[in-house]
Amino acid sequence: MRFPNPTFWAGKRVFLTGHTGFKGTWLALWLQTMGAEVSGYALAPDTTPALFTLTDAAQGMAASTLADIRDAAAVAAALAASQAEIVLHLAAQPLVRASYTDPLGTYATNVMGTAHVLEAARRTNHVKVVQVITTDKCYENREWLYPYRETDRLGGHDPYSNSKACAELVVSSYRACFMAEAGIHLASARAGNVIGGGDWAADRIVPDCIRALTASQAIAIRNPHAIRPWQHVLEPLAGYLVLAEAQYAGQANTDSGFNFGPEPSNVVSVGTLAEALVARWGSGVLQIATDPHAVHEAHILKLDISKARALLDWTPRWDFAKTIAQTADWYRRVLLTGESARAVCLEQIDCYTSSTGKP
Repeated sequence: MRFPNPTFWAGKRVFLTGHTGFKGTWLALWLQTMGAEVSGYALAPDTTPALFTLTDAAQGMAASTLADIRDAAAVAAALAASQAEIVLHLAAQPLVRASYTDPLGTYATNVMGTAHVLEAARRTNHVKVVQVITTDKCYENREWLYPYRETDRLGGHDPYSNSKACAELVVSSYRACFMAEAGIHLASARAGNVIGGGDWAADRIVPDCIRALTASQAIAIRNPHAIRPWQHVLEPLAGYLVLAEAQYAGQANTDSGFNFGPEPSNVVSVGTLAEALVARWGSGVLQIATDPHAVHEAHILKLDISKARALLDWTPRWDFAKTIAQTADWYRRVLLTGESARAVCLEQIDCYTSSTGKP
């Protein structure tokens, strides 16, 4: 089993888009612990509270630029100023339901934002690796029982999922037309449904549960039978870092798309996840709140991770019980006992990378 190599990352200049978001903050903190020089580019956090603010993640970063990924000139200027060797592009409009409200903004951010990053990267003389983070929802969902492989057809019913499939096509075109000539290794990464401490986004099951639990209210469950590949946030982040290391080394077949999903035991229904979270929390009541007029969301989704196992020696480390435990305990420690969000994040990163990995 391969883990990110701190020796590799020490002193590496990294341009991280979306560093103020949930996954971006965790990744910024992890990179800092390994000694990377991280320059972030993102909008200001859009939730209150926000993990980026609670952890003071900007502390220790080389730069934190608050700007829009849709601004091509600003992206290019920030990337040039960073002199980054590695670009990790996480900035996105990440919510399915929000994409129905603002489809044009979703496409502008997720498709053109990706093009802006790739165009800026290819015109530098310092970028060696670019990795674009998309989603497990980029595949044409057939609602079948089989996990999706990297070679399956792209698609996406809703604007969010479809915009991420479009971003994959942009990546494919830039790889074929520009990146080899520029000496840049370009890959994409597709994670499952990521959970963990510090997420306060709207319309996500774990933040919804935590908001209800801390307010002593019933937890409203929209789609209790929807099946998702749940994974702790550190799992795909480890995959992104290991893939970036392989790209940097010029490892064969890494300039392509990779799935970073959980083991089959983590692929469970929304209702099962909510029940497990309530059990770990020690209290709480679930309330089914289906809406016959709700927008379309996929029912079943799984990822095949054979490619990442074979080429990167990457494999998920935390099973479903450990994932739930780490997630619930993060919120309990930070919200109920007042522990430092930054300290708990760093402790969990250390736990994940330790020899035992136990929660």
